[in-house]
Amino acid sequence: MQDFNHTLLQHENLYGLIGYPLSHSFSKEYFSQKFDTEQIADSFYELFPIEKMELMMAIVRSHPNLRGLNVTIPYKEQVLGYLNKLDESARAIGAVNCIKIENGLLFGYNTDAYGFEQSLRAFLQQHQTQPQQALILGTGGAAKAVAFILKKLEIRFITVSREARKGDCTYSDLTSLQHYPLIINTTPLGMSPDVATCPPLSYEQLTDQHLLYDLVYNPTQTLFLQKGAAQGAATQNGLPMLYYQAEQAWRIWQEQATLPYFNRTH
Repeated sequence: MQDFNHTLLQHENLYGLIGYPLSHSFSKEYFSQKFDTEQIADSFYELFPIEKMELMMAIVRSHPNLRGLNVTIPYKEQVLGYLNKLDESARAIGAVNCIKIENGLLFGYNTDAYGFEQSLRAFLQQHQTQPQQALILGTGGAAKAVAFILKKLEIRFITVSREARKGDCTYSDLTSLQHYPLIINTTPLGMSPDVATCPPLSYEQLTDQHLLYDLVYNPTQTLFLQKGAAQGAATQNGLPMLYYQAEQAWRIWQEQATLPYFNRTH
């Protein structure tokens, strides 16, 4: 670990991703290529797979050159208690996926919402439609960002969970998909390597009037999207969202942070 830290400390600007597991992530390849093609000097991106949220602070303390972190499953909500300041939209959403580190302070943002909004708008424009109602599959941090944007776009929605107490309804409560032309999967079901899994919907009810959006991007065509396409539904994976949110994170890391104070609990 000492040699590992020493290698990372050689770079003036260090960025990274925390979550567990991280085998599905595209972030390291994306930012490494960005640093190379745009000739961004002395910057490096590393993956930090941590099995417990509290290990993040050990990473921050041992890497004084750390300028920013992305946050993924399962820590987008847990990380709130470790931040010093919080962006207004991240506070409203209740989840953070981007941290800027400046002068020893941790500033929290949510770029998932920005990435989802930009990619959803393009998806809807491509198919020249404006759905009135949607289903959000899942209730985690990503689902909260999706809900935030659907409210902004005035698209009514309900959240679906395997457990009744977590969502507006369970999958078994969904007797009809007819009134929900937009269905958004925010769960990790279908993500590599578990590609044979998908949300337990009645896929035979889907039609060519449905739009299926999966935040999963690896594989590019999840079983959820495959089942929808087989019924004629239009499909979109999460890769465009990832590109949008990654570029937004980079802009945040390069700007001076000016956010209201947020009580840190850890």
